[in-house]
Amino acid sequence: MSLLRLCTFPKCLSGRILLEISVRRVPYVDHCLTIRNNIERHISEPPWTSQRRHFSALIPKKEDGKKRVWEQSQLLDVLKARIQQLQSDVIVDVQHEKVQFVKASKSGIGASSGNSPKNVFGERTEVPKAGQTISKGGGQTGKGEGKDASASKSRWMEKLSQEKKTKTKKLKQKLGLEDKPVKSSKGKLMLPGTSHKTISTKAGIKTASTVKKSKTLKNQEHTMAASKHEHTMAAAPVAAANVPIRKAKGKGKASKEPAPELSEARNRAEEMERKAEAKAQELAEVEELERKLNQWAVSARPELVQDNSEARVYGDVQRSVRCYLEACVFCGDIDRAHRFLLGHHRMVSRRNLLNIGLYNIMMRVWAKKGSLNQIGRMFILIEEAGLKPNLGSYCAALECMGRNPDCSPHVINRVLRQMEEDGLPVDELFSHCVFRQDERDMVLRAIHTVQPDFQSSINTILQTCSSPLVKDFYTERADAKYPKMAFSLEELQERFSRQLSIEQASTITIHSVEAMKPVTSHMAKMRDLLAVQRLVWHKALVGALREGKIILASSTQKAVRLSLYPYLCLLDEKDYVDIMIQSLSNLPPSGESLHILAKELGNRVHNMFCIRMKGHNQMVDKLSHIYNEYAELLAKDSKEFDVLPRERWWKLEAEHSSGPSLLGDETHWPHMVVVELGTYLVDLMVKHMKVNSDILNSAYDRKLIPVLYHMYTFRSNKQVGFIKPHPILTQMQQDAMDTTLTFDSYVMPMLCPPVPWTSAKFGAYLLTPTKMMRAVEGANQHEILLEKCQDADLHAVLDSLNQLGNAAWRINQPLLDIIISIFNDKGSEKLDVPPPNSEAPKIPRYNQQDSATFTSAEKAHLKREVVNAKKKCSEMHSLRMDALYKLSIANHMRDEVFWFPHNMDFRGRTYPCPPYFNHLGSDVTRAVLVFAEGKPLGPGGLEWLKIHLVNLTGLKKRSSLAGRLEYANSIMDDILDSADNPLIGKKWWQNADEPWQTLACCMEIANAVRSPDPTHFISHFPVHQDGSCNGLQHYAALGRDVIGATSVNLIPCEVPQDVYSGVAQQVEEFRVRDAEKGLKIAQVLEGFISRKVVKQTVMTVVYGVTRYGGRLQIEKRLKEIDDFPKEYVWDASHYLVHQVFSSLKEMFTGTREIQDWLTESARLISKSGSTVEWVTPLGLPIIQPYHRSRTQMLKATIQYLSLQITHDSKERPDTVKQKNAFPPNFIHSLDSTHMMLTALYCYSAGLTFVSVHDCFWTHAITVDTMNKVCREQFVALHSQPILQELSNFLLKKYCSGLQSEVKSKKFLEYRRMLLLLAKVPQTGNFDLQRVKESTYFFS
Repeated sequence: MSLLRLCTFPKCLSGRILLEISVRRVPYVDHCLTIRNNIERHISEPPWTSQRRHFSALIPKKEDGKKRVWEQSQLLDVLKARIQQLQSDVIVDVQHEKVQFVKASKSGIGASSGNSPKNVFGERTEVPKAGQTISKGGGQTGKGEGKDASASKSRWMEKLSQEKKTKTKKLKQKLGLEDKPVKSSKGKLMLPGTSHKTISTKAGIKTASTVKKSKTLKNQEHTMAASKHEHTMAAAPVAAANVPIRKAKGKGKASKEPAPELSEARNRAEEMERKAEAKAQELAEVEELERKLNQWAVSARPELVQDNSEARVYGDVQRSVRCYLEACVFCGDIDRAHRFLLGHHRMVSRRNLLNIGLYNIMMRVWAKKGSLNQIGRMFILIEEAGLKPNLGSYCAALECMGRNPDCSPHVINRVLRQMEEDGLPVDELFSHCVFRQDERDMVLRAIHTVQPDFQSSINTILQTCSSPLVKDFYTERADAKYPKMAFSLEELQERFSRQLSIEQASTITIHSVEAMKPVTSHMAKMRDLLAVQRLVWHKALVGALREGKIILASSTQKAVRLSLYPYLCLLDEKDYVDIMIQSLSNLPPSGESLHILAKELGNRVHNMFCIRMKGHNQMVDKLSHIYNEYAELLAKDSKEFDVLPRERWWKLEAEHSSGPSLLGDETHWPHMVVVELGTYLVDLMVKHMKVNSDILNSAYDRKLIPVLYHMYTFRSNKQVGFIKPHPILTQMQQDAMDTTLTFDSYVMPMLCPPVPWTSAKFGAYLLTPTKMMRAVEGANQHEILLEKCQDADLHAVLDSLNQLGNAAWRINQPLLDIIISIFNDKGSEKLDVPPPNSEAPKIPRYNQQDSATFTSAEKAHLKREVVNAKKKCSEMHSLRMDALYKLSIANHMRDEVFWFPHNMDFRGRTYPCPPYFNHLGSDVTRAVLVFAEGKPLGPGGLEWLKIHLVNLTGLKKRSSLAGRLEYANSIMDDILDSADNPLIGKKWWQNADEPWQTLACCMEIANAVRSPDPTHFISHFPVHQDGSCNGLQHYAALGRDVIGATSVNLIPCEVPQDVYSGVAQQVEEFRVRDAEKGLKIAQVLEGFISRKVVKQTVMTVVYGVTRYGGRLQIEKRLKEIDDFPKEYVWDASHYLVHQVFSSLKEMFTGTREIQDWLTESARLISKSGSTVEWVTPLGLPIIQPYHRSRTQMLKATIQYLSLQITHDSKERPDTVKQKNAFPPNFIHSLDSTHMMLTALYCYSAGLTFVSVHDCFWTHAITVDTMNKVCREQFVALHSQPILQELSNFLLKKYCSGLQSEVKSKKFLEYRRMLLLLAKVPQTGNFDLQRVKESTYFFS
């Protein structure tokens, strides 16, 4: 009912509720009387008048008219009763500057109520003018009126009447009033509880004028008051009672009240006056914010204020259509592509799905053929579609004219004039269009026909990033020492050729480390058997694929329907079959879900297609020419350059502008296309890959059985399709221990320095398609944001990625050999080397006859044993294969120098592109990696190696650097023994937190101390400096929190402050207190609370972990303690997580305030229908791709796949994910910004620098320099007004440019979000400069 009331009578209610507010706010009386006149005028009108005047459009015309009138009559009854209730409590008496409050009669009828016998509802009421006195009405209600009112009174009015009586009774009891007639000062009888009160309005003039100035927000305030209707009416009697009572001047006796009641009433009046002033101040603040937002909206870029909703709606469909057309064109099926486009164009409902880019695809096809007639028809189609030709359209037309020697110059001139009329400069053809093969030359030929002297001008002026954080990096280059690589120009060019060959092949086959095992006769037999079967499967799959293509090609489906046929013609049939057989080798024995397997197959086809496309476009030769010149920047035997890799590549590309473009315009396939294509290939594998049943055991009857089975299983209570290999295939693969492994080319590290990132679409590998920003499969919100960015805004981000990618690596061969020997033996769980599958537990098997004698409990126990054994086997196989891939890749690269190209996730955190083997991996992979470039230890390098060794052991974390160094010197015998006899000595290194890295460091120290002069020893070993709970460091710096800064080592201390130990100590104090009170679980936990138990929870609280997730983390740690009673694990974890959160709340108050502000901001933003976006201090745009999930059905032949799509921007944001993820994602974006700044300034200082998020690596000799840069950049970063800039961005993005209708309808939410986003959390007085002096900030 409240919603209907709000929709039907906003003006009436707004005015009435302002009248209620006037009782509490004295300064607003004059304004309220004016509103009251409007109330009575609107109420006196019949219901259909209000409906016709205001809200006829809101009520559906098809609604029953009688029902509508009846409902509005009910609403009028409620409104009438509410006004009676208001006016029965207080009647305002105005005399010039005095306001007199008069208690009305108990009946609640006043002269202005409109309910006296002389004022029937529906007639206009005489309202006194300003300055006159409103007199009381005369006594009781007339009989006739009372009867009519009683007859029409609804249950709502009865309820309101009862509510009024109850409130009045409680009020009188509270004030000590009696219902007895008393004489007024003039000797006349007054009704019980009635008194005169005169209040001057002068005191409120300032506040009232402030509100009067807020004209722009008046309607919004009315709407807000209407939404608080119930609360305001309930407070009306109390507001009347809150008026202070004085003695009335006159001859008669005045009513006397006790002093406490007078004081209480006066205090309440003052409190309400303060609230009124606060409300006015809040409204003035909102008005000021709106004024700022209006100024921002005028100057802001359009894309900042509003999104392209049409692109959002049709984006996925247009991508699917574009990919389909590109596939048809690439495989030469021009007729299919033309029919498909015309089919969409002729259907008005589908024509809206087409954009100018789709027409341009066909125009390029006809341009290649030199068909001017077809080009002309395409322009007609574009005009019919209501689209406007762009640069790509005119480029295709000019190309066609350049290929046609008979083309008239008049026609070319007409095209150029049309471009000029459309505001498209000819020069932009060569800077904005993507050219393939000889297209650029053909366009130039056409233009030279009419303009022989035309020369395309390419902008060669380098733009610089506008961020003040990197101003010195780009402008002050005189002292920069950009590092060179330890390779000659010829060596780098040779390495480029090898890498190019690998990527052109798309795959690479390497030797497995298991091949080092001695070959038995059974292994040789199984290998031969597998080789024969693969040939049989290859032949069967080729035949099945041909038949499938014929069926799809002859399909009679409509021309507008998407088909898989062109996607099956992009590659040779052999390539598809090789991809399928390769996936068979990687399939685990427990099987894989159909969705994951299909996605892998589809992505492999897409990658191979992109590489083939680049070769087809003839860009490989141009790439080779530019890279060979680019290598001069890096080679040790070439001249010095004062430019960055990105700048050098960009300049070379501008100089070699002729020929095809290096940046292709191919579209990434939509996720549905990838999965559908992969599902089709899986279906072929299941149906046509067969093996004889007696291949391993001749006792079985011979028959062909499938190698793969399609089955269903349950994952997270959902039924999913599963592809499982037959046990025969699994047995053959395990026994064969195949000597080779086949990978996609992008899995391997690069043999040459990566191509520098010059834009968000170009960089990293030579040919393999790579995204600069990783995203969920199918999500493209990040790509859209990056495309909108100015090129210069991303320069700092691109340059930091290039710096990380240019770090050269090599393999620590002695350590790798030790790991491989353990791997090929039986592994070691203690050393994180997985054992072989032969060590896995045997899965219990029981006969049906035996199980018949078991009880139900025994059967359940047996089932659990089987499930646990299968789970353990599956886990062991996954870990074993992961280690096999990593060690095999490392062994393949053992004599090479290699590079890891980098990209980032949507928060800006950087990652190496190769997925298996990189320095972000486990202890094993980090241990076998060292810098390819060696540097002498220098005077302090050996000490840093020793300190680093102690850090890796996990010991002495609370000790100073001097203490750690002293400890390292005291255990030199153990260090040397570990280096000399790692497997047969004391094995001291095996007890470290990071055993393999500890062993590698022992070997490096041993080699250094045994060298003639350790200061000249060439060390390749990376030394780490790790942030001290880096997330909390950023929070403490944002809030300038002194206590928090001290806890996370932002303030210099003699010894490092360990926040984890601090929290554990405080939790222990809480436990002791509770144990003394007799709490059982606190007593049980005695002696079990340690740093290790709380560390993970403390570390992840800053990144948004909930109490539920924290309890699971603590539960896991408690289960690892052998002596802890398992029956108390749940209660103990539940108790501890509450204590940890309480401890953190006390220690980091500023952190919690900022986290709460970020969380609430994200909640309001997502509730308004938007996803949370922000920009990092380096200019990287970030968006959280969390939307409400929807289900999309893929009707494949093998099964229907129900795909959960969580990134669809057409769906509303997922409020829970948005608000929970914003604080951790925002902090991640800050720590990535700090890392990027450190990387850039280390590069200009000539350092080798890599990072693992908040752990920075460099040579031992340059640790001090890196530490200095790291601290300087942290201070520089947090010296920026980060939170204020975030607030301004969010206000501009989500509060400016909104339509007034939106503000009116959702004013409460709009005002709440506006005020919250503008209210940046207050900061403390911590001095950031002290970070520069903190030894243990990073250590």
